Amino acid sequence: MSQFGIQVHSKPKTKRFGNGKRKLKFRDKRRAEIGNYFSATKLADAKKEGNVLKLVRERGGKKSPVLKQAAFANLLTKQGYKKVRIKGVLESRDNRNFARQNIITKGTVINTEAGKAVVLNRPGREGSVNAKLLEG
Repeated sequence: MSQFGIQVHSKPKTKRFGNGKRKLKFRDKRRAEIGNYFSATKLADAKKEGNVLKLVRERGGKKSPVLKQAAFANLLTKQGYKKVRIKGVLESRDNRNFARQNIITKGTVINTEAGKAVVLNRPGREGSVNAKLLEG
């Protein structure tokens, strides 16, 4: 499966039953069942004027947006949505090193012009950053 240049997340080819008998895998994953690499949406430089998107081909020729660098977020406030600049990444629930590396994932707490916010969507899959303003 490495011929396609994509990571394969699967169980081991052999496994043991509780009695010591060997259990063989039925089949390998098909190309359509294989996922993509982690997109690692990074925080863009202060000079950047927008988000950096990349289109990735999916099954059936469909193109899906992958966000490579994010400069702005759609921030949900009591008045509605606002487009605000992201200043920094404060903490990440996925990996504490993501905050150090300025990688934005779902659940990441970011610092914006309007205050602290938590990311509600998956930027690497959807092509934008949607966030909700934290109270307090």
